[in-house]
Amino acid sequence: VSGASRGGNPRTRDAVRLKKESYRAWLVRGTPEAAERYRWAKRTAARVVVEAKTRVWEEFGEAMEKDYRSASKRFWQTVRRLRRGKQCPTNTVYSGSGNLLTSTGDIVGRWKEYFEDLLNSVNTPSIEEDNNMSSIEEAEAGGSEADSTISRAEVAEVVEKLPGGKTPGVDEIRPEYLKSLDVVGLSWLTRLCNIAWRLGTVPLDWQTGVVVPLFKKGDRRVCSNYRGITLLSLPGKVYARVLERRIRPIVEPRIQEEQCGFRPGRGTMDQLYTLFRVLEGSWEFAQPVHMCFVDLEKAFDRVPRGVLWGVLWEYGVRGPLLRAVRSLYDQSR
Repeated sequence: VSGASRGGNPRTRDAVRLKKESYRAWLVRGTPEAAERYRWAKRTAARVVVEAKTRVWEEFGEAMEKDYRSASKRFWQTVRRLRRGKQCPTNTVYSGSGNLLTSTGDIVGRWKEYFEDLLNSVNTPSIEEDNNMSSIEEAEAGGSEADSTISRAEVAEVVEKLPGGKTPGVDEIRPEYLKSLDVVGLSWLTRLCNIAWRLGTVPLDWQTGVVVPLFKKGDRRVCSNYRGITLLSLPGKVYARVLERRIRPIVEPRIQEEQCGFRPGRGTMDQLYTLFRVLEGSWEFAQPVHMCFVDLEKAFDRVPRGVLWGVLWEYGVRGPLLRAVRSLYDQSR
């Protein structure tokens, strides 16, 4: 919209240029005619700029309305960008001891130290844990449909549902590349997934993530005021999603009915509707309602993976499937 006042279209540019020329002519001549000509040009330029801004806002509103109906991802990206506004970048961060760091090397080192401490503090497995999990995997190997070879249909279905426009991982493979694969390409990707499945290990690129800090709130120089977004390999994500689709039928019957997060066909609206009905009933029958809201700080970053493997095993995820899930995290960096 600001571009409308800086010459966003020829009519606006001409009106603003005429106003400037009339102003300079009035300063040089100083006659009543020159002054009147300048006032007229000034009023005309102001009207044209207002009309241009109005037109731009109307077009923006129409585009947003269209995106809301048919391109929700672009709609919410625009909303977030407008809410953030212009952010002032910071070239300094505080060290763990509170000292201000200014050099690029020190800043990069501090970010590395912060994320290593955050992500690895509870996820360094002991030798005993490794031995226990290995014996469990060997004892429960084979037998179920979830332990069968990965089919090309499974891979193709996951690739088809990959969202476009995502930032690639360290291997620079974009979702558009995978979505363009023909039958031969999908066969090669399926073969790669089956090698990882059979050997119980994955390529290093699939375990390597690029962590990008995104500011949340507070002092921009404090690392804990950022949340890390990890950019992972897209082929690795395809493999992980195939595993997730095999895991879901196993664990779904064990999950409580009240759980709506990370479950297909459920979401925030279901929880809001349930809460609304509870409050509605409490008002109707004059009964008190007690609610507890728990916000765990950096909950996903601090999940002990050793405990997670044990929970998956208890839920029935065992053998090659559990080993495949672990392989994505064993040497993650």
